Amino acid sequence: MRKILAVTYVYRLLIAVLLMAAFLVLILLLKGQHYLLFSFMILVCSILPAYWRFERESISTQTLMFIAVLIALGVAGRVPLASIPGVQAASFIIILSGISLGPELGFITGATTALVSNMFLGQGPWTPWQMVAWGLMGLTAGLLSNTKLSHSLIFMIIFAFVWGFLFGWILDLWYALAYVSPITVKSFFLAYASSFLFDLNHAISNAFLIALFYKGWQKLFNRLVKKYRILPTK
Repeated sequence: MRKILAVTYVYRLLIAVLLMAAFLVLILLLKGQHYLLFSFMILVCSILPAYWRFERESISTQTLMFIAVLIALGVAGRVPLASIPGVQAASFIIILSGISLGPELGFITGATTALVSNMFLGQGPWTPWQMVAWGLMGLTAGLLSNTKLSHSLIFMIIFAFVWGFLFGWILDLWYALAYVSPITVKSFFLAYASSFLFDLNHAISNAFLIALFYKGWQKLFNRLVKKYRILPTK
């Protein structure tokens, strides 16, 4: 039974990811036009797995409120630090959301945090890519929930550090495909190399926040999940 549920979950998630990939390709073909529309399309795709997960269950008010609080924390962690290149405190909240709520709601928290925070910082053709990048960060963190790895501080520091670079590489892909011409192996890698310091700052800030606050915040979030009977995704 568990194997059937796991296959069903992967199948649903794959459909959502494929739809998002199709939207990202369309953004490139349209040269960044209608990016806000595509942002909401990607948001809808990110929500679909959660609705499939809860198709026979009601989503509790506590769960919705907890997700809203996490998104607000993510926005509050990003907007004030926007002037510091590469520093993204929102990533810390998104990783914790995945650990606490699982991959589906972790993806929703990450994707929605990008969309909402850009309402303050400015929307653009980069928004859907940020939504996917932060969504995948929350999703992969969610895959670690209820595992021994999520309780290893050293592993989580490494995980957060690596995602600082992965996040930047996803956005570099958009930049290279949209603005680098002609695309050659050399120009492609130069586009990636140009953002190295920004990605390094992101990775270091992620690792720093995880090292200082992960254990305490993980206990707090887990306590809130249990106290208010917030149902984690599995």
